[in-house]
Amino acid sequence: MTPASHAGQPVPVLALDHLTRSYGSLTAVDGVSLRLPPGARHAVIGPNGAGKTTLLNLIAGTDRPGRGTIALNGTDVTRASTAKRSRLGIARSFQQPSVIGELTVLDNIVLAGWTHHPKSRGAWRSPSRYRLHTESAARHLETVGLAHLAHRPASELSHGQRRMLDLAAALAGDPRLLLLDEPAAGLTDGDIGRLLAILGALPASVAVVLVEHHVEVVAEVATSVTVLAAGRVLVTGPTAEALAHPEVREAYRNTVPDLVTGSPEARG
Repeated sequence: MTPASHAGQPVPVLALDHLTRSYGSLTAVDGVSLRLPPGARHAVIGPNGAGKTTLLNLIAGTDRPGRGTIALNGTDVTRASTAKRSRLGIARSFQQPSVIGELTVLDNIVLAGWTHHPKSRGAWRSPSRYRLHTESAARHLETVGLAHLAHRPASELSHGQRRMLDLAAALAGDPRLLLLDEPAAGLTDGDIGRLLAILGALPASVAVVLVEHHVEVVAEVATSVTVLAAGRVLVTGPTAEALAHPEVREAYRNTVPDLVTGSPEARG
């Protein structure tokens, strides 16, 4: 179930080779290699401290590896800035939703998508061009169920609404690779249902890497899973196989397979 040869297959949307990041004596990510095809729906799971968020930070460019390489659609971005990676198609959400409270909900999305819009230059001075931005932003708000709050200050949103706004901001750049860091954390059952509907409706052109503790969400969204433990890859493979792997059972104290199969004991 570890990655095999990809000769003759499409160029991976994301290729990690022996990615390593240490902080002093602590190695947070230890020699991680991964290949994801275009349109992948991939989850990264593991116990607390396994290195999941650090791995997303390395892919997004907010942290730099000590060793290893990162390629996006065949282009080496290991030393590229976060801004360049964003222009190349990487977008992300955060554990703590990143919103600007002083701006309206709509303008948060306008700002998030600004540099990606083909008619961004001079748009602040052109009412017609600015309208194109707001129309695009409004569509993203409609997608995440926040259209009715478009003109409210983002500071007035609930936690769940901020999470949805953060997701809309990530989508505003029309990403090729969407990185989601615990998007279901703190959401109600209704909000999780909406999140699953949004992710399920994403076009196949968008690849998703999901870090999530809700194994039910992982099982619903991801077709493949990487399990990290102490910064290393424990197993990578199709979701059902990876979650049922004996070492994963041990890492999750025998709860993960039950959650996947939906046993009453696990749900209780």
